Amino acid sequence: MVRGSIEAAVEAALKALGAGGATFVVERPRSMAHGDYSTNAALVAKVDPNELAEKLKIDGVEKVEVVGKFINFFLSREAIAKEVEAAAREERWGTNDLYKGKKIMVEYTDPNPFKEFHIGHLMSNAIGEAIARVLDMSGAEVVRANYQGDVGVHVAKAIWAKLQKPGLSWGDAYVYGNNEYEANKEKIDAINKKIYEKSDEIINKLYDEGRAQSLEHFEEIYAVLGTKFAHYFFESETGPIGLKLIKEHSEVFEESEGAIVFRGEQYGLHTRVFINSLGLPTYEAKELGLVEAKKQKGDFDISLTVTANEIQDYFKVVRAAAEKIFPDLEGKMLGRFHGFLKLTTGKMSSRKGNIITGEALLDDLQKAARDRQDVAVGAIKYAVLKQGSGKDIIFDPEKSLSLEGDSGPYVQYAHTRALSLLREAEKVGIKADQSDAPANANTLERLLLHYPDVVERAAKELEPHYVTTYLTELASAFNSWYASERVIGGSAPKYGTLLAQAVEKTLQKGLSALGIPAPEKM
Repeated sequence: MVRGSIEAAVEAALKALGAGGATFVVERPRSMAHGDYSTNAALVAKVDPNELAEKLKIDGVEKVEVVGKFINFFLSREAIAKEVEAAAREERWGTNDLYKGKKIMVEYTDPNPFKEFHIGHLMSNAIGEAIARVLDMSGAEVVRANYQGDVGVHVAKAIWAKLQKPGLSWGDAYVYGNNEYEANKEKIDAINKKIYEKSDEIINKLYDEGRAQSLEHFEEIYAVLGTKFAHYFFESETGPIGLKLIKEHSEVFEESEGAIVFRGEQYGLHTRVFINSLGLPTYEAKELGLVEAKKQKGDFDISLTVTANEIQDYFKVVRAAAEKIFPDLEGKMLGRFHGFLKLTTGKMSSRKGNIITGEALLDDLQKAARDRQDVAVGAIKYAVLKQGSGKDIIFDPEKSLSLEGDSGPYVQYAHTRALSLLREAEKVGIKADQSDAPANANTLERLLLHYPDVVERAAKELEPHYVTTYLTELASAFNSWYASERVIGGSAPKYGTLLAQAVEKTLQKGLSALGIPAPEKM
């Protein structure tokens, strides 16, 4: 990439000026009037920008311009055309080596058997899958993992409800059991204990049936969303591991009122219970067991968990305890926390009966999209991925399916238009190449340059929304070019076809990076 050449040249020039080691950026300027790239190197290194600019002789850069403390770079026509051709023809164009040699486990989605797959799980899946994909495009060996709560009081609530009303679905059984919990707490808690002990044949049978049905249903949803997990972890497995770890590390935990706790105050956190007064593992203990279970799958450079904002404090306590037990994990356990997808009734919770399930939302969108599942998936994923992951989202189904911009279908439609143009060019025998390239590069070409940079930034910051924003801008630029330029029968049919091919490939790769289907026709 040309950006890499600019960075190397700036670094060498700073060193020659006695300012080596300064941390600077080379990035796309806000306006193309300020060039194709810009750097703040003179500002952060505190050197004369004109003196620095004079030392910059870079292949592919035809003009270096100083504006205040910033230096702008304008690429040559040849360099831009070369990038367009690379985008059109090179399979690896858009990838990078940011995480080359790194093994990263990404845990996301995490639905609980016996409960519905709600919209929050769709949100976690969309973000987690997109992060996994941009990490993969950045050279990492990515291992996808899913952690599911197949034991706990929520299971006991559902099984108790099934015993009262056998005809209920498991999702409805959970809602009924949750609503009746306070009035039947002793009975439901007793069932919870029997689930752990596996001491009741009737409860064991109901448990096995409910777990199997839930997991089978989840797999159907994963297939629609384009996710395939390498590892599945379950609380029924991590709970005993966590109990064992806690009992083996009395130097990390202490007894308090019949329970076992971790005192987090000394780390700027708060105290959490890991084993309750009944001797059962809490969520914290199960999460601690999950850390060990993940370690058993191999050594990872990074273990990333994608989950909701409300889990942040809890996550930090578990991480602090885990790092005391496993010092080698210090700095390797990361969290990417997301907001909630809200409707007019507020955030959704499966503890109440007013939830909208993930598959129900997808089904409704598919019907509205004339039975196009690929468009429905694109609509919901785009809505989740178009802003920073920590923010809440108010989802508007009608806007999510719009072809007028700022939607998944808008970008998908631009991709189909590019393919349509290429099919027409093939029919009349146009060969894509640079031989009739116009003298000056247009906006679409100059925008195309930055896709590899966007992918790298998304991977570095674990923020897929950079890709979403870029694809929307690229789709808009392509649509404007498509409406104003005549490719077949125009003055530059060969280069126009090459540019359309580059846009089609970039849109396809970008949509794939987000886990969004790239349809051939709409």
